[in-house]
Amino acid sequence: MNYGFVRAAAAVPMLKVADCEYNTGEIIKISKEAEKLGAQFVVFPELAVTAYSCGDLFLQKTLQNAAIKGLETILTETRALECVIIIGIPLVINSRMYNCGVALKEGRILGAVPKTYIPNYSEFYEKRWFCSGQGKRNETIDLLGFSVPFGTDVLFEAGNISGLCFGIEICEDLWAPVPPSSAQAVNGATLLFNLSASNEIVGKHEYRESLVNLQSARCAAAYVYSSSGPNESTTDLVFGGHALISEYGSLMAESQRFSFEEQLVVSDIDIERLINERLKNSGFTQDTTDNGFRKAVFNIKELETGKLLRRIDPHPFVPSSPGVRNIRCEEIFSIQTSGLAKRLKHTGLDKCVIGISGGLDSTLALLVIAKACDRLGLDRKNIHAVTMPGFGTSSNTLNNSLELMRLMGVTTYQIDIREACMKHFEDIGHDPEVYDVTYENVQARERTQILMDKANKIGGLVIGTGDLSELALGWATYNGDHMSMYAVNTGVPKTLVKYLVQWAADYVFGDETRKVLLSILDTPISPELLPTDEAGEIAQKTEDIVGPYELHDFFLYHMVRYGANPSKIYYMAKQAFEGKYSEEIINKWLNTFLRRFFSQQFKRSCLPDGPKVGSISLSPRGDWRMPSDAEAGEWLGDMKK
Repeated sequence: MNYGFVRAAAAVPMLKVADCEYNTGEIIKISKEAEKLGAQFVVFPELAVTAYSCGDLFLQKTLQNAAIKGLETILTETRALECVIIIGIPLVINSRMYNCGVALKEGRILGAVPKTYIPNYSEFYEKRWFCSGQGKRNETIDLLGFSVPFGTDVLFEAGNISGLCFGIEICEDLWAPVPPSSAQAVNGATLLFNLSASNEIVGKHEYRESLVNLQSARCAAAYVYSSSGPNESTTDLVFGGHALISEYGSLMAESQRFSFEEQLVVSDIDIERLINERLKNSGFTQDTTDNGFRKAVFNIKELETGKLLRRIDPHPFVPSSPGVRNIRCEEIFSIQTSGLAKRLKHTGLDKCVIGISGGLDSTLALLVIAKACDRLGLDRKNIHAVTMPGFGTSSNTLNNSLELMRLMGVTTYQIDIREACMKHFEDIGHDPEVYDVTYENVQARERTQILMDKANKIGGLVIGTGDLSELALGWATYNGDHMSMYAVNTGVPKTLVKYLVQWAADYVFGDETRKVLLSILDTPISPELLPTDEAGEIAQKTEDIVGPYELHDFFLYHMVRYGANPSKIYYMAKQAFEGKYSEEIINKWLNTFLRRFFSQQFKRSCLPDGPKVGSISLSPRGDWRMPSDAEAGEWLGDMKK
């Protein structure tokens, strides 16, 4: 089972200008290398059989014949290979010459696609030799004894792998206002190949890379790009050999430019992910334009299950680059503060009420409220912060909450809830020595009651602190910490909450506040609803009960964002967390995640408002509409298989 992954390669061979025999040998050699690496597709640069910079030699019969002979040799010598080989070659058809991309598989020609946009400006003067393929549709040519579909209307579809379809465009086609690949994608192409000969000038490679990434994002496709190498440099032009593989806007692999050695960049592409994006994207679901594409059908060997040739990010919500992460944290913080500021302005209220536990979530929420009040010109004394120690509150978290509130300059309350909870235990006939869900939830609801009533008393909003990961797991007390009047953390996963607090400590608040924030960051995640241990330390640790949040955030991201089935998530998680979690541990917590995600939807169906900050939201009014009584059987069954 390949879980929807296919392996593509972009080759930069060391070619010789107008030496077809030599170039053919290089193409064959690299194709065999790609096959050894398990590549199912390999694309070569524009006009690779002849090299791009042949000039008027393209009009010479000698070169034309040599190119066809080279194509024949490639067919013969790669007959035993199972990968699809896409090469660039000039073809003379009906007394016109076309710059073509030709797809080969196991000794046969699948089809030929001519270049649409022929550049004829600055250093380019291709119209001197080549005709545009514009309007070439529904044509078939005879090529080396094969009846070959020829035209800009040809797509290539795998008959044995659902959703695997590729299109071909050539160099300048990508730079056009409406690239041919856009229509190819709308009509089913999930893989886009570009055979290019893009010369190097200062800054061009950055623009080229942005074009590739942008087109792959716009088309919800993978874009595999290969450009001519330094050996094709001649006269006034220098080529760098730029090969790129991008998937839905993210660069997966890239060659080293200006290398005088052949290069082969390889990456695994997640076709299922791309299809899921398209199913959700109204640009695809509403555009039913039939551009009249023909499908050349082929079968291909499935990618063997093993280690993927792509990085599986264990923390998909958290950018790995510190610089990017800091920018992201600042943006998220701005979204949170702006959302809260708008709600305060709209309601005409100028006071907020929040419960402070000394944990990460309430800390982040308090920082957001403080900055929102600053933006609105409100005194921070308008923030009524309440710490409510209970049976499981440790001295460390209590001290941290009190110190944080002092440093934030808010109105502070300390209300011990133990006596009220004991009275409630008596009222409902619960033995306080039984540490069950009733014991825990009585405390959570008592705290929420205090906050709600305090808000009524002063005319303020209760600000919720629960995060996205807790919503996914249902790790909240219904009508307890589950409820608020505006929930600022509802779109932030737990793995990102930590980095937001760290960012705030490093870049937003002063040294004294930073010290407290760092202490909070070092505190185990806990609801503190069960009694402390003999040393007065936290005994109830959330991740011991429901599992590591980094695993659950990984599961959440791939299930909700891309619709991945559990067995695929498990397969990817094993690689992402290799050396950290065993297969048994990943399996255990993934099953826990699935059971809780389905059984706890009823809590998400009545969430308070809160800002969406990323690509995943579980709001029933926005991104996630799931029946509260849906069965998890199919998903759990997929794991068993």
